[in-house]
Amino acid sequence: MRLFLPILIFALCGFAGLANAATADDVQSEKLYSEGRRYETGSGVGKNPQLAVDRYCEAAQMGHREAQFRLGWLYANGSGIKRDDASAVVFFTMAANQGHPQAERLLKLVRSEATRTPECLYDLNGRDILAKAPAERKRLMEMVVKLAPEYGIYPRLAFAIIQTESAFNPAAVSPKNAQGLMQLIPETAERFNVRKPFDPEQNIRGGLAYLRWLLAYFEGNVDLAAAAYNAGEGAVDRYAGVPPYPETRQYVALIRKTYDKPRHPFNASFAPPSARLEKMKRAGI
Repeated sequence: MRLFLPILIFALCGFAGLANAATADDVQSEKLYSEGRRYETGSGVGKNPQLAVDRYCEAAQMGHREAQFRLGWLYANGSGIKRDDASAVVFFTMAANQGHPQAERLLKLVRSEATRTPECLYDLNGRDILAKAPAERKRLMEMVVKLAPEYGIYPRLAFAIIQTESAFNPAAVSPKNAQGLMQLIPETAERFNVRKPFDPEQNIRGGLAYLRWLLAYFEGNVDLAAAAYNAGEGAVDRYAGVPPYPETRQYVALIRKTYDKPRHPFNASFAPPSARLEKMKRAGI
């Protein structure tokens, strides 16, 4: 099966099954799923398959496997929406990778390949940003779209970091000697095995590896991971939150303008959680 778009790679790699960031996410995804079920069945509300799809898709992005399965079912059967076997394969795969037995069985019966991203997932793969990019950036952005899923990072978040760090300039050097697209200082480049910081692919891989580590360290909190990318994880730990540096505060705001979700799935195997994280959670961060 050939996969052309990054969210499909996430699905087949089990990205949706990575650790979710907090109990609050579980509560929210369950709420969205329940709303989707009511719209799908017409229980207490007017039956509305499209609103069901919208709610399910939000929950699916947060890793809710039953929402992923319901989306696959709706698309496979054309239940109130246009039948779309390719989308059904994507969502059945996401659910199957989380051990959903019905999804595993039905996945074998759907005769299609996952050749494109379902529309409701577009905002995470950054294709809308890529479509508007000037020609000279597209090669680099396509590289990000290809590489980010290997590190469990949504391309949209990677785009936000690179745009804010270097404006997609592979030769960028900061006054602090941060280098390349994702502005790696020499110590970070060495830490993540980047020997040629001005080689776009090496630099992107190093930046993605660092971002993956930060997301694990701060358990998917995007503000904390972004602040740490700018100021270092030590500064975030020291202040038990986003440091009060104007540059860092502005940096986090810029990241969130492009990637507006407060949390990102993370793989806990890449870093132990910050020792200060429980204190931050108690403070509502």
